[in-house]
Amino acid sequence: TEFTTITSLEQYNDYSTKLQNLLATSDINADYDIIDKLTFLIDKWNQQKSSFEDLNPIELLKTLMVMHKLKSKHMIEILGVSKLVMADILNYKKGLTKENIQILSNQFGVVTEAFNRPYKLRPPVKKGYSSNVRIITK
Repeated sequence: TEFTTITSLEQYNDYSTKLQNLLATSDINADYDIIDKLTFLIDKWNQQKSSFEDLNPIELLKTLMVMHKLKSKHMIEILGVSKLVMADILNYKKGLTKENIQILSNQFGVVTEAFNRPYKLRPPVKKGYSSNVRIITK
């Protein structure tokens, strides 16, 4: 099988799966050339994509979740946060803590600076009177 430079997330995921399967089920010595080539191509993709400079920290997190096939429930376990806190983070209502940033950096093998950049949070919704309040006059 001929492997080419990775040019899409789909190809990256395909090569990653092939590599994982080879490492798990084959004689590493017999498949050394294939394993070496896949590892090189995957590492090259990761280096090109690891800075993620065009993504804010939440876009980066969402991208990495897709790449690693993780859902919000997985991130709750990884970060050790509640469902509500995770939803607030993903919806730009709560910022990442230093601890969150360190965990994410370690989890995904990305430099902490990728998650430790300013980004806009959504302002909290003001709770107040309903717009359909009737004023009673005498």
